[in-house]
Amino acid sequence: MESAVLLIFVTIFLAELGDKTQITTMLFATKYGWEKAFIGSALALVLVNLIGALIGEKIGNMIPQGLLQKAAGAIFIAFGILLISGKI
Repeated sequence: MESAVLLIFVTIFLAELGDKTQITTMLFATKYGWEKAFIGSALALVLVNLIGALIGEKIGNMIPQGLLQKAAGAIFIAFGILLISGKI
């Protein structure tokens, strides 16, 4: 169990570095201070990730993991194209 949690922690930590959420949190900290920015963003991330974990567990029981990985990859590529083209 500990190795799975560590793997998930490291993967999410590295994926979130420098992303829109971190930049937005920095901007909120300039206006409201680091404590409020940290608490607000931490609570939001906990809720978003709880929803993702609950939905992911349900989907994982219905759809093969390989298909889910391919779909997630396609979604990330689509978001990348939209970001590069300035539509997001």
